[in-house]
Amino acid sequence: MQYRFRLIGGTLAGALTVAGLTTLAPWQSQATPPGAKTVTVTMFERPYADVASACTSRLGPAGYGYVQVSPAAEHIQGDQWWTSYQPVSYRIAGRLGDRDAFAAMVETCHAAGVKVIADAVINHMAAGSGTGTGGTAYTKYGYPGYFEDADFHTCRTDIKDYTNRDDVQNCELVGLSDLDTGKEEVRSTIAAYLDDLRSTGVDGFRVDAAKHMSADDVAAVRGKMSDPGFWVSEVIHGGGEAVQPEEYAGIGDVDEFRYGGHLKSAFQGGDIAQLKSVADGKLSSASARTFVDNWDTERNGSTLTYKDGATYLLANVFMLASPYGSPNVYSGYEWSDKDAGPPSGADGWTDIHAEQAVTGMVGFRNEVGPAELTDWWDNGGSAIAFGRGDKGFVAVNNGDGALAETFTTSLPGGTYCNVAAASPDDCDGNTVTVGDDGTVQAAVPARGALALHTGARTG
Repeated sequence: MQYRFRLIGGTLAGALTVAGLTTLAPWQSQATPPGAKTVTVTMFERPYADVASACTSRLGPAGYGYVQVSPAAEHIQGDQWWTSYQPVSYRIAGRLGDRDAFAAMVETCHAAGVKVIADAVINHMAAGSGTGTGGTAYTKYGYPGYFEDADFHTCRTDIKDYTNRDDVQNCELVGLSDLDTGKEEVRSTIAAYLDDLRSTGVDGFRVDAAKHMSADDVAAVRGKMSDPGFWVSEVIHGGGEAVQPEEYAGIGDVDEFRYGGHLKSAFQGGDIAQLKSVADGKLSSASARTFVDNWDTERNGSTLTYKDGATYLLANVFMLASPYGSPNVYSGYEWSDKDAGPPSGADGWTDIHAEQAVTGMVGFRNEVGPAELTDWWDNGGSAIAFGRGDKGFVAVNNGDGALAETFTTSLPGGTYCNVAAASPDDCDGNTVTVGDDGTVQAAVPARGALALHTGARTG
């Protein structure tokens, strides 16, 4: 059974069921990861040694606050990307590196000023039977040293009805052994695994398939940990489904899947002016982790992807400039086969995290902080501009031709580097002047952006 199909239920419709929910543990949801640098980058399926190098050479200097890495657990063998999401034990013994490589990565990233979020697969164990990447022999419902048959839900069939809460959270996601997270011993084993990752220096977790565990169970696992750190739950929104993202907002942040879909509709539909109300109909900004795409959505077509070129970069510029939510930049690899695993060498990675349009906006977001959205302008369709108080200003042109406009900003007068096009350290030919009255005359190229902030003034 192939894990690539795990999103099928995310689009099914039905009647919303909210009855039977109990009160969650009163943790404070973190609107952004704690600290002054709030942008996360997901380095999907990157070997841990390569992530360490990226922290030193790219992520730290660019100002990323967090890097999210793919699951640190022994998993089934195979070249496909989804093998990483079928654990057979909680040892760090997967294709991305062993425990020493993982711990060294965390230490190196911390030295570069970048904290680490681990993708945690705790809803299920692997399907089938065999020998894991670390040599562990396993059978379905039998994972030596961790879980046995009695630790799994008694529903041993695939989820069929996403309008039925019991079906979604107690039956099997495409044949994967579904842990009974309502049992204290199961919760304790999972919490011990997460505590062990914390002992390597990990700063927090992205909880895979959280939707398929009750919010109470997720909260209980977190409650058993000695210090859970930053926490974000993957809960895919589906209109009319029984399980909704809002249920998990009391535990920590929640991945806001509606956001990427909205950006795709706006940028491909020719009406990015609608993004003025991008927060409408979504999680509160204090709970939402935003992203243009991730490894699931780039494969199921629900969002923009690296294959959309300049438009994709513009969507990332908007995400990093907008005050809504906590942004997560996705950096994966090129693919034509949806099942294909990561490259084995240096070639084939998209390196979106290193694009100037992205790194410049990471610095922009660090500079503007929580400043409010101001000075909104749009042309009713393909171009928008807005400020972040007196700290920053951005214009995005998704049109086919250049945009020449005089913008009103709240910026202090001076000469600024357009950080969407160049680094402040080498900005020749990419500067603009803001008048003492806050106005700026600028030409924004087709499929281009202008981004100014007070930390990138020249002279």
